[in-house]
Amino acid sequence: MKVSFNMTDGKYGHAAEFGLSKGCLIGGVRQYPVAAMVANFTKPLPDKPALLKHDEVVTYFHEFGHVMHELMTTCNFSLFSGTNVEGDFVETPSQMLENWCYEEDVLKLLSKHYTSGEPLPVTLRNQLIAARFADSGLLYKRQLFFGQFDMTIHTIQGKVDTGKIWHELRRSVAGIPAPEGTNGSSSFGHLTGGYSAGYYGYLWSEVFSADLFEEFKKGGVLNKELGLKYRKTILAPGGSKDAQTMLEDFLGRKPSQDAFLAQL
Repeated sequence: MKVSFNMTDGKYGHAAEFGLSKGCLIGGVRQYPVAAMVANFTKPLPDKPALLKHDEVVTYFHEFGHVMHELMTTCNFSLFSGTNVEGDFVETPSQMLENWCYEEDVLKLLSKHYTSGEPLPVTLRNQLIAARFADSGLLYKRQLFFGQFDMTIHTIQGKVDTGKIWHELRRSVAGIPAPEGTNGSSSFGHLTGGYSAGYYGYLWSEVFSADLFEEFKKGGVLNKELGLKYRKTILAPGGSKDAQTMLEDFLGRKPSQDAFLAQL
């Protein structure tokens, strides 16, 4: 695993995981995977170390979820290795790992005052957890808007007026009109970054991740046996199994949206 966390001139401006070498068999010899994790976190100062904000920790866990998906593969063919899964499942392991950032015991382990060494006070930990889904209605309407815009422009025949569609859907789906004279799709990088006609997968995958994490809430978020089961059934197969099969292997049942809806 290679990492680049600090902001520098000319660097990729977002957070992402990149598979540099896929895990597979080559001539009967195992080639081990290599992944790069890129982010733009708060930089250290001469008199103070880099102190990550909670949302940066969530971003770290998200991208590290992709890294684990890449590195834990046991596939023999690079075509199915690591994150080479169905497009609307690829964000499941990343969004799955975000859940640990909102668990009281985990926050206590993660946090430490850089001078006193004391963990984040229990009151603040509980406030972070309680605020997780504040204004979530706006967030999910935004995600629905992005997904519907993406799917709409990729299914219309002929010339597409992206600006017009952007404004119409912002108003009807998100409920918040876009500024006049703008075309927000020009900065919608996912459209040309591998998620064309697939942005809906973020929300689709979040439903799966909530269902998977519900098992950890029942069995313990630091449960080693459950973690190994997750590694074996969800991370290791890559794209060699259908997502539905992997979910059923871990859950012991068909996946459900109940856990996702219950947390809102």
